Order: sequence, then structure tokens, then C-alpha cells
Amino acid sequence: MSISSSRSSVLLVLSAALLGAGLTSGCTSAADTSDPAPAAPSGTASAPEAAPAGSPDAAADAAAPLTMAHPWVKAADGGMTGAFGTLTNSGTEEVQVVAAASPAAASVELHETVQQADGTAVMAESGGGFTIPAGETFVLEPGANHLMLMGLKDPVLAGEEIPFTLTLSDGSTVEFTAPAKDFAGANESYHGG
Repeated sequence: MSISSSRSSVLLVLSAALLGAGLTSGCTSAADTSDPAPAAPSGTASAPEAAPAGSPDAAADAAAPLTMAHPWVKAADGGMTGAFGTLTNSGTEEVQVVAAASPAAASVELHETVQQADGTAVMAESGGGFTIPAGETFVLEPGANHLMLMGLKDPVLAGEEIPFTLTLSDGSTVEFTAPAKDFAGANESYHGG
């Protein structure tokens, strides 16, 4: 081992020891307000603070087991359009999506395919939301289950990024952004109830 390497190793050990000593002696009483709180790191101002472990909100603040893969939105001039992708529940309990929202539309509805008495299928708002069992995926695709953006505020142009927020039955939310693209299909009629 060279002298330079030895010095670096000694400095690392001393730095770690000093840091450890500073952490254990750095606690102050509630009455000591002479030291200001450390500033938040740059770029994290919008990130929510995690609740202390064991607090009632700790579970709600944990990362949701639900993720959206390959999201996209059908480009549209106005009115309404659909959003698609694959929801994956990596958790150990089922997850239920009960609502969706996007600043691009007046409202976003959870739509499902409903078989009519005559055998035809129509798109209608899902009464119970989308349930994704533990460890499974739930596909949102043209002609089947999807997110329906109602009352578009502006045209949705190919290449735009559209933000979404999904609300789960436990009150937690999942956010994602979906690119808009031209697509000739997905021309379903809306059959509201």
C-alpha cells in the first residue's frame, strides 16, 4: 500500500469517526433554537415529506405499489379522447383505482367494456373502478378498459405530454405522464349513464 493510499484511508476513517460523533452529539433540546434548520436540497421542494416511521401517515406516504407502464393518449382536436397503458400492482394486496384526473380535461372517467343484451359491447363508466390483484397487471387499451378524458380544454396534439393522477381506494395517488400520439382506432362512442 502506498503512503498516499494510507493517508486517504486514514482520512476516510477519521472523517467517518467525526461524522458519527457529530451525529450522536448533534441532538439539541427543544429549547435550543440557536441553530437554524438545514435548508432543503435544491430540486426537492415539491416532494412531500415522509411521515416518521410508526406515525398514522407513514403507510399512506409509502410508495404506492401501483405503477403505469407504456402510457399514451390518443391525439384529438377536442371533445374527448382515451388514455391507455398497463397498470402493474407489485404489492401484496389488491389495489383499486377509484378515480382519475388530468389538467387536460374537465373530467377523466374510468371506462370499461360492457356487454349489452344484444351481444354488442359499449364503453361505459365503471361503477366500481379498476381492481388490480396483488402481483398482477391491468391493461388499458383501445376498445377495452381505458381512461376517458371528457371535455378537453385544448386540442391534444401528437407529441404532447399529458399529466394524470390516479386516486386509489385508500386515498393515495399515483401520478404519471403520457405522451399523445396519432391513432386511427379507438373511435368508441361514449354511453354515459
